[in-house]
Amino acid sequence: MSSINPECTKLKKEYDECFNSWYVDSFLKGKKSNKCDELFKEYRACILKTLKEKKIDTLIEESIKNSTLNKKK
Repeated sequence: MSSINPECTKLKKEYDECFNSWYVDSFLKGKKSNKCDELFKEYRACILKTLKEKKIDTLIEESIKNSTLNKKK
């Protein structure tokens, strides 16, 4: 699957492959350290940049705020 931004797709694929390998080869065998942390940070930074550029981050924040306000009523 592609990423929200084509520029992030390569990072997403690299992270997905790393995570899947780590999950099967390490996590399921009781090893908790994650060798994919740096890839995740890079991919996350790319996604956050895209969300800001498309002003999606603001929409998410407003939705959360509105949802929180509605729960208090």
